[in-house]
Amino acid sequence: MNIQALMKQAQSIQKDMMKAKDEIDKTVFVGKNGIVEVEVKGTKEVTKVNIDSSDFSVDDIEMLQDMIMLALNDAFKQVDELTEQKLGKYANGMPGLF
Repeated sequence: MNIQALMKQAQSIQKDMMKAKDEIDKTVFVGKNGIVEVEVKGTKEVTKVNIDSSDFSVDDIEMLQDMIMLALNDAFKQVDELTEQKLGKYANGMPGLF
């Protein structure tokens, strides 16, 4: 294989990677834990926090904070899993790329 063919293949792979990353960035992930639900973009930007306050009292603030943290972590884990699923094939032999 010549250099020109390798460059063309590398450009094609780069284009595929950017397309997959753009798709991930535009996806909205929903993390849930108990009465807390969060929405996060693929860029890991929190776009919405929803708390079902029907059973909520002020005494439960510490528990609520933990639930928000767990819900966010759930959403971020989904982002990472989809990123690995869609882009991991490009990172063979390049640990830490994503």
